[in-house]
Amino acid sequence: MSELEAKSSLQSDIDRFINEKIVLADKIIVRHAFAKIRDGDVLLTYGSSSVVEMMLAYAHEQGKQFRVVIVDSRPKLEGQALLHRLVKKGLNCTYTHINAVSYIMHEVTRVFLGASSILSNGTVYSRVGTACVAMVAHSFRVPVLICCEAYKFHERVQLDSICSNELGDPDVIAKVSGRKDLNHLSNCVDNENLQLLNLMYDVTPSDYVSMIITDYGMLPPTSVPVIVREYRREQLWI
Repeated sequence: MSELEAKSSLQSDIDRFINEKIVLADKIIVRHAFAKIRDGDVLLTYGSSSVVEMMLAYAHEQGKQFRVVIVDSRPKLEGQALLHRLVKKGLNCTYTHINAVSYIMHEVTRVFLGASSILSNGTVYSRVGTACVAMVAHSFRVPVLICCEAYKFHERVQLDSICSNELGDPDVIAKVSGRKDLNHLSNCVDNENLQLLNLMYDVTPSDYVSMIITDYGMLPPTSVPVIVREYRREQLWI
């Protein structure tokens, strides 16, 4: 096989993977999640998940009557972009920050969250703050549904957010963009007794997850090892 043929074959495999495991998978997840939405629901989501956004937009297009609560947090404020897109499409939305999640949760009927990865013990590895939202929902007895493609399932086990994580820029949590008057930490950042910790992800225990919606269907967190095994077997056949 020539170099050109090898590159072409690799590109074809990449395109096929994207189409089958991401594009088509998201469409299947949207259909499964849509079945869980009823008229009059108040649906809460955190941050900005592309598959959750697709599901909300699809449900609105199908005529479902519901309200969306978007919970956001600094420093990324990803929920603001999601809010603009959903409002532009005509969805009824409420926007709040994570510090008010316990205040708004009593109105919520379901929580839909995205995930960066699902670990083999059913733990959800996602944007920092996800665990807080899931735990508050659990305390209010609100179902927490995780939308995640099967290719994100991993055989690794993780029990906390410290043993493995990604560190963000520490300076962004010491400053507020556009507010130079909020500089209370400006004289402390170089203090050897202060450590600015900006974790990018957290771990949500499976106890706080009601259901995981994947392209293989809807399943409880205890069934994650089955998906990991079947997905690996499928890749071996390919």
